[in-house]
Amino acid sequence: MQISMTVNGKDITEEAEPRVLLVHFIRDVLRLTGSHRGCDTSNCGTCVVLMDGQSVKSCTVLAAMADGHSITTVEGLASGATLDPVQQGFMEEHGLQCGFCTPGMMLTARALLDNNPHPDEGEIREAISGQMCRCTGYATIVRSVQWAAQHPATQEETAGEEVTA
Repeated sequence: MQISMTVNGKDITEEAEPRVLLVHFIRDVLRLTGSHRGCDTSNCGTCVVLMDGQSVKSCTVLAAMADGHSITTVEGLASGATLDPVQQGFMEEHGLQCGFCTPGMMLTARALLDNNPHPDEGEIREAISGQMCRCTGYATIVRSVQWAAQHPATQEETAGEEVTA
């Protein structure tokens, strides 16, 4: 079947079998490999992407269900050469170690901050509670999100810059 969606600000139309999961469509068809496949049971959260601004585990969504929607992957967080505050926060606060869970964590954090620009520690921990990190113990991830909340992108940083897939 033909599937059309906007991915990282770019309109795409591709062929895919109706049973293909969004995570496989993103990685195998679109060749965007930032979203990871972890557990294939929706437990780990490494496959999180944003669908119309809401975080979803792409291993639980069929690509056909994303038809007509807007998808953001970790590749779409930055605006040109300017990192998203979440990405910058993960750098500043050492919110990653092996990096496997990082894309999903970043997208979950972006969705949280878009809905709640000033979350407290408990709200951050609640938001990331559906994701597993085997390396950091979460403290640096929480600090990374707090950093991003304290350093939101300005209009000047994001105005007129195209995000590519």
